[in-house]
Amino acid sequence: MRTYFQFAALLVVTMLGACSGGTESKEVADIATEDKPVVKLASVASRDVDQVEEYTATVEAEAKNNIAPTSPGRIDRIFVEVGDRVAKGQKLVQMDAASLKQMKLQLENEETEFKRMDELYKVGGASKSEWDAAKTALDVRRTSYANLLENTQLVSPINGVVTARNFDNGDLYSSASTPVLVIEQITPVKLLINVSESYFPKVTKGMVVKVKFDVYGDEEFEGKVSLVYPTIDATTHTFPVEVTLANTHQRVRPGMFGRVTVSFGTLRHVVVPDQAIVKRAGSGDRYVYVYKDGKVSYNKVELGRRMGTEYELISGVEDNSQVVVAGQTRLTDGVEVAVN
Repeated sequence: MRTYFQFAALLVVTMLGACSGGTESKEVADIATEDKPVVKLASVASRDVDQVEEYTATVEAEAKNNIAPTSPGRIDRIFVEVGDRVAKGQKLVQMDAASLKQMKLQLENEETEFKRMDELYKVGGASKSEWDAAKTALDVRRTSYANLLENTQLVSPINGVVTARNFDNGDLYSSASTPVLVIEQITPVKLLINVSESYFPKVTKGMVVKVKFDVYGDEEFEGKVSLVYPTIDATTHTFPVEVTLANTHQRVRPGMFGRVTVSFGTLRHVVVPDQAIVKRAGSGDRYVYVYKDGKVSYNKVELGRRMGTEYELISGVEDNSQVVVAGQTRLTDGVEVAVN
């Protein structure tokens, strides 16, 4: 009987010890799990991404002409005001015509003298050299008269709009730096953008682009690449591209701020949630924690486009990876993590 009771007591002690050991093991496991940073993951994959770039530029007139005589003189009359539309060849300014009238009389005299010389030459009363001298003098006088006429009656060399008027009727024009009028051609207009050299093979004349102007909100205007400059700036590694807008209704004016969007096709890149992007303190580098086999790696990435709540990655994360989107605060490269 005594032996029976000893065996029972021993059995109870053994069972208690077993229960106690199991609890301690579970507690150790729980503590180990609690020590691991808890993260939330997202699966990412590659897909076709539109390669779109936006550039800012200021609208310029297709052509701009300063209207002014080549020499000082009194302004007799200006026929247009700022905002007036003018046609090519239209008379804009009449300068004082006193010198022109005098030059016209001199030209008429030269023509009369040449006719007399021509008649004499025909009947042998004048030599060939005398005839040549008279003809040269007449040609010189005609050229002088034409130049003076051009600088007395100022006409528009283009179809455009008067954008500046710097003098009034009766003013004395004497400044070579300030024109009487400024005429700008605004049908079409152009914008000059600087494009990264990596896109040089992809930009071609005639490419269609989209343009928005702050003054018109989200309304889009269609433009075309009209000129691709053939050289790359060695300092900025960009090249100028000229974009032209038809501007048929003349709603776009020089000086407006525009945003030019150019599409360079599509590329297949990994796309990740913006929550996965981590900025390294003290630098502009960006990183993503990639999860694999219970651990995370700290991968430096090159960002492409931002598309709403996602980022295109040029490099740094492989296709069909799992990335951390929450819980990055306690993470370091190579640390084991617990997935929430």
